[in-house]
Amino acid sequence: MVETFRAMVIDAVDGKTSGSFRDIAISDLPDHDVLVEIAYSSLNYKDGLAITGKGRIARRTPMIGGIDLAGTVITSRSPEWKAGDKVVLNGWGLSETEWGAFARYQRVKAEWLVPLPDAFSFQQAMAIGTAGYTSALCVDALEKWGAIEPGKGEVLVTGAAGGVGSVAVALLAARGYNVTASTGRPETHAYLASLGATGFVDRAALQEKGGPLQKERWTGGVDSVGSTTLANALAQTVRGGAIAACGLAGGADLPGTVLPHILRSVALIGVDSVMAARSLRLDAWKRLARDLDKAKLDSMTSVEPMSNLPKLAEDILAGKVRGRVVIDVSA
Repeated sequence: MVETFRAMVIDAVDGKTSGSFRDIAISDLPDHDVLVEIAYSSLNYKDGLAITGKGRIARRTPMIGGIDLAGTVITSRSPEWKAGDKVVLNGWGLSETEWGAFARYQRVKAEWLVPLPDAFSFQQAMAIGTAGYTSALCVDALEKWGAIEPGKGEVLVTGAAGGVGSVAVALLAARGYNVTASTGRPETHAYLASLGATGFVDRAALQEKGGPLQKERWTGGVDSVGSTTLANALAQTVRGGAIAACGLAGGADLPGTVLPHILRSVALIGVDSVMAARSLRLDAWKRLARDLDKAKLDSMTSVEPMSNLPKLAEDILAGKVRGRVVIDVSA
């Protein structure tokens, strides 16, 4: 095991945060119970905000970026984990309040980890990453609510060509739902159709201000956009339906009314992947292992060296990233 290694560190200069590469020593890492050698991380919208400084993600600095990791336990003071265990970590404040995964090694709390499912390699687990794991949480939430039924009605996925949307389309299609994908990039239609989408709606149609109650269309949906898109999705959801909301790529506001909720019993289900309970995490990974077609996962995935993070961060904020980007932290 090396004593020093390169990491993407978010720091504050003149009150503004941005990311740059820096050498870190093992002795610099937090005094948590489990030391993990990281094989891969992944690129998420939040990572783009943190690295570019276009969003205040790191709540203290210096902060190592990266909200996902898959790797091997090197040492552990916890009886729950032993050297050689293969593990996955999503969220828990990594890159915000806790040092993250854009590094070769990291010390983490034992309770943050879940076992790497046998169905996936490290690379595949990070192709899923927080985006795919969040998608699974959303589909779990919709099914537990009872709002959707395979083969009946349309299930909407907004931001469909992104990481959350891509996996949501694939998971829903695998369960037999009729998936309508919302995207502003017509060139991604063939890609989304290959994941299982059977219909498309231009995202511009959901971004226009609409009435509080609109023509009923969606039995349910997964929304990673927020703002007007989410308000319109709710206004177009059928009586008793539900939208699982997990993101705010289009804004944190919700310019809607209570009318869909009190006149049509439409539910807005908030999905928090960062601090989700362990039982929910295990269920989500179980769904991914059961329902996610690995060939489809591979089709939505690219692998990039960590050295490309500055450019990738700009690309994901500009909407130029399709599907999932795995980060090789050794390169």
